[in-house]
Amino acid sequence: MAVDVRRTVFTADFTSTRQWVAGRSSAYPGMGPTNRGDHKLDHLTPRPIQGGVFAATRRTSDDLWDCDLLTTEGSPDGFQLRTGDALRARVTLPTGLGAWPAIWTWRSGGNEIDVFEYHPDNPSTLELSNHVRGGYRYWLGPPSQIAPGSTVTLRTEFGSRSVDWYVADRLVYSDRRGVGSSWRAFLIVNMSVSDGVYHPVPSAGGPSRLSWTCHSLEVLR
Repeated sequence: MAVDVRRTVFTADFTSTRQWVAGRSSAYPGMGPTNRGDHKLDHLTPRPIQGGVFAATRRTSDDLWDCDLLTTEGSPDGFQLRTGDALRARVTLPTGLGAWPAIWTWRSGGNEIDVFEYHPDNPSTLELSNHVRGGYRYWLGPPSQIAPGSTVTLRTEFGSRSVDWYVADRLVYSDRRGVGSSWRAFLIVNMSVSDGVYHPVPSAGGPSRLSWTCHSLEVLR
């Protein structure tokens, strides 16, 4: 077995204002706060992230939810992933219908790779996507491993010719497309809320707060 000689170049501290910018992103029209065109009920809200918990809170003034989003885009450190990097994360999935957590990348209107997306109405499915060169898999994991409230380890390898996704150190999807040799992108970690077009909205009488946890996130190079 080959030894991985890469070193850690980024370790997420979600309380750091040098690493992260809260509540705005160029992935949202006008930097936010809303993105109805992507079927999200998000109203981005710049508030502190404690313990890696990303939340969405029901608003009383409209049908939107105050949602947490952190990005390295525009931050003092301005960290970017690049070809050949690996991202490792440990996450606990949300339980409430309508929750839409994600770790993904973005730069200059694209360069998007989805490390994972998840919707509790598809309880055992992780959504893994390469929007740079096309390719995706809705990976159906064992219910004992992928389910609302489950904690799972993820790793994504951003190769020039293939992006590879691992769950608990098991390769679950290799897109054989990759990101090319000059790819770079900022990190985004967030909680969105579905608007009901593709996934159910939160029930009217349901919880007023949805959340998931990113316990750790690091990048190797």
